Amino acid sequence: MTRVLIITGDAAEDLEVMYPYQRLLEEGYEVDMAAPAAKKLQFVVHDFVDGFDTYTEKAGHTWAADVAFADVDPSAYAALVVPGGRAPEYIRTDEDCLRIVRHFAEAGKPIAALCHGPLVLAAAGVLEGRSTSAYPACAPDVKAAGATWVDSEAHIDGAIVSGRAWPDHPAWMREFLKVLRVAAPA
Repeated sequence: MTRVLIITGDAAEDLEVMYPYQRLLEEGYEVDMAAPAAKKLQFVVHDFVDGFDTYTEKAGHTWAADVAFADVDPSAYAALVVPGGRAPEYIRTDEDCLRIVRHFAEAGKPIAALCHGPLVLAAAGVLEGRSTSAYPACAPDVKAAGATWVDSEAHIDGAIVSGRAWPDHPAWMREFLKVLRVAAPA
């Protein structure tokens, strides 16, 4: 069975992990979740409340990571998903996480990144000269990494498909699955 890897951690956006996880299973892919450690992760729910200048955060689901970043053999996977939330802020400092991302980018394998997920791609040094969507507050980080930020629900640059946040799920996953089905059918 064709395998896809999701890289995440505590405080990942609940919907941004679970939606691609379930869509990929539905399509017939085997999905593993990697994190800094193989442990139960605590996800969060980000929502928009009238009168707030930014999103709010509440506790979401818990989910067990299948494997620690240090134990991931990225060559065993056909594609990579990088959800958002706050997890990208700290997983981008993990050298094994960056090793994994670089493998997918250098091999030209499909990568789906959403919301704050492109922060991990930036830290891995794989965005220079490219374009990506991301949560608008991440635009300065994308630009600092030598990339162009694009305000799009489903931006495609080669094998990288990116979006702004969970409201973009339908368009983002639709485009990612088109890329994935060509590169690695289930």
